[in-house]
Amino acid sequence: MLFVLELIGTIAFAISGAIVGIQKKMDIFGVAILAMTTAVGGGIIRDIILNITPPAAFREPVFTIIGIVVGIVVFFSAKKHFQVRNQIFYEVLLRNMDSLGLGLFTVIGIETAYTYVAETNVYLAVFVGVITGVGGGVMRDVLAGNMPYIFTKHFYACASLIGAVICSLCWSYLDSISSMLLGAVIIIVLRNMAAHYRWSLPKIE
Repeated sequence: MLFVLELIGTIAFAISGAIVGIQKKMDIFGVAILAMTTAVGGGIIRDIILNITPPAAFREPVFTIIGIVVGIVVFFSAKKHFQVRNQIFYEVLLRNMDSLGLGLFTVIGIETAYTYVAETNVYLAVFVGVITGVGGGVMRDVLAGNMPYIFTKHFYACASLIGAVICSLCWSYLDSISSMLLGAVIIIVLRNMAAHYRWSLPKIE
């Protein structure tokens, strides 16, 4: 089950990375690298924080390969269909894939913390979960020359934080998979509601 969740999250984040690369008019190499970076970046940061060396992305290259393959597939698909009238579709797809990846990788980060660090507490689990969830997206946006989502988009990191807290608090009362699914669903729902209702944190205009 954990492998399936990580696989879905990897594909979702890879799609979001590829779409950003296409919007930035990158070539196929740039799109593939951006897709791969988005897919495994958060996990690499997570493993470094937890002193898991080498990071899983280098020990188990399957997710890195999946990220690259997804990026190439999206590139050729978009090359054929990406037109002005379809850009709204790609924007919606980007948001949905990013939300899905955010939710799944946040709770996978929490599971990794509880698995590899014996003295894990709620604070550590939440911190690692949020970093895992947003890390790949931040790396994607920096490489693409964009302001990271977590600083500009409606309720992005906060959705990850809320879901991570709920998942971590439920860890002692529910089984791990139930806690992870609950946290992931909360994050995905909050992200989509925030986008639909345009929720955002206060900022100086």
